[in-house]
Amino acid sequence: MDDAPHSSHELGSAKGILSRRRAPHGPFRQCLRGFIHFFSYHLILARKSTRFTRAAGFRLAVRPTVFHPRYFISSEKFAAFIAGLDLRGKRVVDVGTGSGILALAAARAGAKSAIGTDINPNAALSAVENARANGLGDRVTAVCTNLLAAFAPQPMFDVILSSPPKHAAEPRDLSDRGWHAGPRFRDVAALFEQARERLNPGGCCYVMLSSDSDLELFETLMHRAGFSARVVYEHSIFIESFIIYQLRVL
Repeated sequence: MDDAPHSSHELGSAKGILSRRRAPHGPFRQCLRGFIHFFSYHLILARKSTRFTRAAGFRLAVRPTVFHPRYFISSEKFAAFIAGLDLRGKRVVDVGTGSGILALAAARAGAKSAIGTDINPNAALSAVENARANGLGDRVTAVCTNLLAAFAPQPMFDVILSSPPKHAAEPRDLSDRGWHAGPRFRDVAALFEQARERLNPGGCCYVMLSSDSDLELFETLMHRAGFSARVVYEHSIFIESFIIYQLRVL
């Protein structure tokens, strides 16, 4: 599947992006990042009520503790990228589905089936509700599980999607797990090994990371699992860049 849409930022190879070392953040950058997380956590992530929104052309219900795709633009950018893929007849899984927006985008792009997985039960419920609300309940389902642990380690998916938490620190609670993945990305470290075991021959993964993530660590995890990585999209905003990698078995 080399039909991924290309952006003006495509590099063709992950070398130089995955392996670039981040300069230590200065006091201003650290304060800005801390403020953004404080605002996001208290006003968005830890909210107590279900919110309704439109994102990527979908009408979405976002339950409490679920990552909100309207406030965090990475979800819509990834969904727009998926819209350019030819997923006709493919079996897709979206790891860390949140509201289900990427699984819905995969179904809209022609996927035969799309399963959203999330460790947050509120996210799995949101994904199922949103699939039905958008007329995709026959092809989009959801499972509450840690990464891909609920599935047998055997080939079963043609495309694996994931936009894991972008920051490495201990999450405060369930709602903060959409932002922080534990020290050294502990909570998602097994993603690539699990994906490799469950990917059909000729299949591929698309993973969105942030320039604020430990890209060198992710490179190690990808190669250890037997993947080669290629940058297929990058979108920059004021404080960071969102980078989508295509992973194929070496």
